[in-house]
Amino acid sequence: MIQIQQIHHVAYRCNDAKETVEFYKKYLNMDLLVCIAEDKVPSTKEPNPYMHVFLDAGQGNILAFFELTGQEEMGFDPKTPRWVQHIAFQVKDEAALLAAKEELESRGIEVLGVTEHGIIRSIYFFDPNGHRVELTCVTGTPAQLKNLKEIAPQMLEEWSQTKQPPRQAAWLHEGEFKNLK
Repeated sequence: MIQIQQIHHVAYRCNDAKETVEFYKKYLNMDLLVCIAEDKVPSTKEPNPYMHVFLDAGQGNILAFFELTGQEEMGFDPKTPRWVQHIAFQVKDEAALLAAKEELESRGIEVLGVTEHGIIRSIYFFDPNGHRVELTCVTGTPAQLKNLKEIAPQMLEEWSQTKQPPRQAAWLHEGEFKNLK
């Protein structure tokens, strides 16, 4: 049986590797860990010069980007809303989230939120490539998180059959926390 230890990295495309590294260092304090540059894709052997950068997202998490020179200009899936595809990072608590919002705004970054999600609170902004970035803090109680895990299979099955939002966790956005404090 496969035993995953953790996500090693998640990779996105960027317009400019240096600008991207500088943005994540300046605004989110991520250090550059590794750069890999090749003329050919190692897995497919197709010619496609690239720079692959790896950033330290803390606690063994790595965020990576590819700048490609042999491809058309970067774009986004026109059939997927921009809010769907995003990169989310957790901060310590609500005070850290509010401080991050204030800091980003004071440095000229447009920030959306704080958005209440019932068990987390989040802010959102865009990196220089147009990727949506979320900073979030967990506010849910252990009982709330346990309840959500318990009802997840039932919700998934109901969604799979009906393609309509199941109501078991509607309390997340309706403010009724079901006495799960």
